[in-house]
Amino acid sequence: MGYMKAEQVLPKEIICLIQQYIDGANIYIPRKEDSKAGWGEMNETRSKLYERNQKIFEAYQSGERVPDLAQQFYLSEKSIWRIVYQCKKENKQEG
Repeated sequence: MGYMKAEQVLPKEIICLIQQYIDGANIYIPRKEDSKAGWGEMNETRSKLYERNQKIFEAYQSGERVPDLAQQFYLSEKSIWRIVYQCKKENKQEG
């Protein structure tokens, strides 16, 4: 997210009103509730992580060892175990 100059996007009256509360400091204006996207939805990060986790789980189920998976996917063994546990949990809920 980049910064915008208030003078370029807001009417002078609104800038004067905001200056009564906060003068010369940065302020974050959140998105409207109806225009918010979930984490990773805009850049496909969520789906890419889901696919990676499925590959890890399938490899684990086919007999690959956790230390080998950790090295292959550049993750800690603890992270691999967490992914395996989460995938098992999801599969139980689906089935």
